[in-house]
Amino acid sequence: MALHFSAEEFAAREARVLAAMKTQKLDAMLLFAQESMYWLTGYDSFGYCFFQCLVLTADGTKVLMTRAPDLRQARHTSNLQDIRVWVDKGEASPVLQLKEILFELDLLGTRLGVEYDTHGLTARNGRLIDEHLASFADLVDASEVIPPLRAVKSPEEIVHIREAARLADRALEAGIAEIRPGADEGRILAAMQGAVFEGGGDYPANPFIIGSGADALLCRTKTGRRVLDTQDQITLEFAGAYRHYHVAGMRTVVVGETRPRHLELHDAASEALAAVEAEMVPGKSFGDVFDAHARVLDGRGLLAHRLNACGYSLGARYAPSWMDWPMFYRGNPAPIVPNMVLFAHMILMDSETQTAMCLGRTYLTTEGLPEALSLAPIDLVARG
Repeated sequence: MALHFSAEEFAAREARVLAAMKTQKLDAMLLFAQESMYWLTGYDSFGYCFFQCLVLTADGTKVLMTRAPDLRQARHTSNLQDIRVWVDKGEASPVLQLKEILFELDLLGTRLGVEYDTHGLTARNGRLIDEHLASFADLVDASEVIPPLRAVKSPEEIVHIREAARLADRALEAGIAEIRPGADEGRILAAMQGAVFEGGGDYPANPFIIGSGADALLCRTKTGRRVLDTQDQITLEFAGAYRHYHVAGMRTVVVGETRPRHLELHDAASEALAAVEAEMVPGKSFGDVFDAHARVLDGRGLLAHRLNACGYSLGARYAPSWMDWPMFYRGNPAPIVPNMVLFAHMILMDSETQTAMCLGRTYLTTEGLPEALSLAPIDLVARG
């Protein structure tokens, strides 16, 4: 088996989930989030694009139902012993096969928690779950059972996270080395992603964001690459990924002469990031962190140019996004506790002057002030 954690680690995680299930009076959980399956058992696959379910009962029994291509995948990457295969044929429904497993596990008439809030369960399959199982058992939305447990990282996880941080720094260094007038975005991107792969890392859960010129103001990827002008700007959002754990960073790099607006926005972003760091301590909430970001930027007259969120938790995530629960936004009561991995991004997009300035890095929370996981400086970078 290709397991990245000790048996003791997996046992401790399972115990925490079973305790949470007991608190919520759940007789079993139907897990559809690939992140939950990986965290609990090591099972590593992109087979969640099809129907698959990990059944976890209150006594710790685990049964994975998946397709044939993932049978050997589960055997090789997880500690699961009971793996069932559903077969694609005609009008056969995997949900009905899942129902048979639940009968076998004597779960008729019980209280079942379902992970609805995940890309691993499409709306159509969710409706089939409700249609076929509502009369079988009491279905409860249990989407919020495991994410808070995953948000606090163990010592074994932090080892992988520090490796992801090292890869993130290598990616940024490789990307900056390629940035100059006449550089192709594709080459910059290849250098960054190549640095992660060459360093032993993984595919990120979402594509790196790269955009120059007017596209430097975008927060998403798009098709097409351009060549940098003599006077330009380029925004990079990237992550080191190791054993699916992510450490993200964000920078806007100036090409050619630095305009006063770039300097002004970088100064504001730096001040906001420092204010965020001061709030990223136990006893504060995710809402408090966002408020610190907004207080600085709004005080500088930048309300129209900032976003309504300024970061989020990171961990072991699968496509389509490396963003994890919870997020920094106004009024979010989720508490800051030690051993969270949190990405804070100060994103400023001035559409009037077509100026971008983004500054972000990832932190490990402690009993006091957070530790920046990246060793890269946050000074404004200009490439002539």
